[in-house]
Amino acid sequence: MGRNPGEAGCNVWEWVQDYAHGSYTGAPVDGSAWEIPATDHRAVRGGSWYNNQGCRSAFHGGIGPEGRYSDYGFRIVYSQP
Repeated sequence: MGRNPGEAGCNVWEWVQDYAHGSYTGAPVDGSAWEIPATDHRAVRGGSWYNNQGCRSAFHGGIGPEGRYSDYGFRIVYSQP
């Protein structure tokens, strides 16, 4: 997950495409999303304004599809064809 150098971080946890796993053992090495589920939880990264103890992109956790919290969000990415 890349960030622009001037971008403010830790506004919301970013809900990402990868499934949450307890470690990086078995993770794709080509930079693709980790689409093999260990649970139904998707990974969240970065920390937030509410809980900033791990306020960096390498900090991660997981949340299930039912989770709805004001400090969780997602980033829309568009690649031009």
